[in-house]
Amino acid sequence: MRFSKKTSFLLAHLALFVVFFWFGFLKFFGVSPANELVRELLLMIPIMNLWSFESFIIVLGLVEVMIAILLLFPKTTKYGVAILIPHMLTTLLPLFLLPAIVWQQAFVPTLEGQYIIKNIVIVALALSVVLERKSK
Repeated sequence: MRFSKKTSFLLAHLALFVVFFWFGFLKFFGVSPANELVRELLLMIPIMNLWSFESFIIVLGLVEVMIAILLLFPKTTKYGVAILIPHMLTTLLPLFLLPAIVWQQAFVPTLEGQYIIKNIVIVALALSVVLERKSK
């Protein structure tokens, strides 16, 4: 049983690392499937017009890669989750601000909507990793 718990804890760290590193890394090359969604969201936030999309997406990629690296190591996981939570909360904004892009009809998400909704699983996994770490 102990081996199983240790293994699942390690796999949770690795899974979070892979998702954030991969998605962040794609942003550096302008090939992230989320780029257009981010662009549309930025157009709706007036203050963000002061920042170019190109530089914003690179910074966003850097933040995601930083989250990935922090989540990889048990001693820095709590810092990664502290950045992950507000980041994930902002990813929910299109569900309310861009309904034409994320909903086919009420309660029927588009592929973009599904991409956003799955973040609930990421938040739950990240919180469980932090809580497991605290219980040791």
